[in-house]
Amino acid sequence: MEELVGLREGSSGKPVTLRELWSPCPRICRSIQGGLEWLKKHLFRVGEDWYFLMALGVLMALISYAMNFAVRSVVRGSGIPEVKTILSGVILEDYLDIKNFGAKVTGLSCTLATGSTSFLGKLGPFVHLSVMIAAYLGRLRTKVIRESENKTKEMEMLAAGAAVGVATVFAAPFSGVLFSIEVMSSHFSVWDYWRGFFAATCGAFMFRLLAVFNSEQETITSIYKTSFPVDIPFDLPEIFFFVVLGAICGILSCGYIFCQRTFLFFLKANGFTSKLLATSKPLYSALAALILASITYPPGVGRFMASRLSMEEHLETLFDNNSWALMTKNSSPAWPAEPDPQNLWLEWCHPQFTVFGTLVFFLVMKFWMLILATTIPIPAGYFLPIFIYGAAIGRLLGEALSVAFPEGIVAGGEVNPIMPGAYALAGAAAFSGAVTHTISTALLAFELTGQIVHALPVLMAVLVANAITQSYQPSFYDGTIIVKKLPYLPWIRGRKIGSHLVTVNHFMNCTLTTLAKDMPLEEVVKVVISTDVPQYPLVETTESQTLVAIVKRTDLVQALQTEPASWAPGQQPCLQDILASGCPTQPVTLKLSPETSLHETHNLFELLNLQLLFVTSRGRAVGSVTWVELKKAISTLTNPPTPK
Repeated sequence: MEELVGLREGSSGKPVTLRELWSPCPRICRSIQGGLEWLKKHLFRVGEDWYFLMALGVLMALISYAMNFAVRSVVRGSGIPEVKTILSGVILEDYLDIKNFGAKVTGLSCTLATGSTSFLGKLGPFVHLSVMIAAYLGRLRTKVIRESENKTKEMEMLAAGAAVGVATVFAAPFSGVLFSIEVMSSHFSVWDYWRGFFAATCGAFMFRLLAVFNSEQETITSIYKTSFPVDIPFDLPEIFFFVVLGAICGILSCGYIFCQRTFLFFLKANGFTSKLLATSKPLYSALAALILASITYPPGVGRFMASRLSMEEHLETLFDNNSWALMTKNSSPAWPAEPDPQNLWLEWCHPQFTVFGTLVFFLVMKFWMLILATTIPIPAGYFLPIFIYGAAIGRLLGEALSVAFPEGIVAGGEVNPIMPGAYALAGAAAFSGAVTHTISTALLAFELTGQIVHALPVLMAVLVANAITQSYQPSFYDGTIIVKKLPYLPWIRGRKIGSHLVTVNHFMNCTLTTLAKDMPLEEVVKVVISTDVPQYPLVETTESQTLVAIVKRTDLVQALQTEPASWAPGQQPCLQDILASGCPTQPVTLKLSPETSLHETHNLFELLNLQLLFVTSRGRAVGSVTWVELKKAISTLTNPPTPK
């Protein structure tokens, strides 16, 4: 039916098909087609690929702009310092907005796709994502049941969300809850404790159940399963070496935290890097990633750092029971062209470096590379890298002991071989626990491996490492809070600094703007205009200054704007009239005395997540205390000024 049927009337003599003849508006269609042919003939003279390249550039520019618009409000980095600040009672605008969820997931996916090149994990961003969802579900709950917003219940949801974030990363509900308690808050309610356990258990169970459904596992089991002997896992004299390992991890963690925080301060203080981070974050990220990728390139220097292994494979090999040094003592196995799935430990045994050289080189290089990676402004977790780093420290000590005692350590007439994998497990828990100031990393190590036979030596190593680090350095997350200048309340460390002898009278803010009930409205308006405090102390009279309540600035401004028009001419209204017409006030449930000690004041602020307390003397409002005064008092106490 596609045969030529003749000439169309008025045509140039070119035969047409039956389909063209019957098409609607054939003359218009023919004109459009001719115009397109002419345009194609003239435009593609320079080659059609140039136009597609131009389209590619334009599209990528649009995508880049869209991504910048999407992620500009997302806080980059770990997310745990900001969550910790929020759980302390400070409001960070839009940080938990569910609109940022997609951008955070996209950024984290790109980070994890780099593998061991950037040497970054996902724990911190997962905590942030989990807390985002918890905040959203909390708001959804209040709308569904039509309940007024409750700050206490909101914090309960956020605390449970932090625990779920840790539990779903490692499938470890117990250590997830304990880790969130240690890292996120100084005081924790028992009510939040069991709620967090319930949510974390559901999350961890679902995480491992999905692995079974996806045929990754035959049944629900630990992520990094080990096979340490259960009968006699370690000899009693080895406890000394585990304690030594804890001390080594504590000292190295102090150096790591100090260098990382110092480097962050340097980047902010240096003119070039601060400008680069402020205006060209993608450029800085690309430069840092280029440095890391160049060093970890497997055919280059990366072959001496086991760079062909992923971060999960790093842990699997470091937890190996066998001693690599003894296995390669009499022979040097050939380095495989590709990683052998059955013998991944060979990646740590390069013939030119041996086992010890590879581990030492890994520790030296990853020390500064991890510090550099933590400065890249992308969503990333920093816990798993330091966990692996600690495992490498323990593995190095374990290999050295296996060479020093090839037959094992004699104890009670029996000789048992030394397992370097056990030292790697203790090193991972000790170093990560020291960096984060947590003890729950010991339990995390047991939940990850599925064995608890080394509970005593691992816990001792973690305690020793924490004792050293907490005496000299803040935790990694507290250091990040300090560098980012987020609101925080420092700990009062040590009993010899005399925090019980310092009273509120020494550091309170005596400049207090009060509102009296008998104050004329003209003066009230002047006070509101000239100050920007969120709330004002309400006193009985200007003369007595007796504190009776607190009035919020927003409520007072709204009441002043809608003042009644029924006042008699010539009447001079006062603040009492505004309060009587419906302006809400809040009772003063907690006050400080000038004789209250700094230690007690600090405990109150931490326990109740307070931001401000008023100071009264015999009922009179005489001052106020905020985080600013507390931080200054603690700083003066711990670092007293030099006498002139």
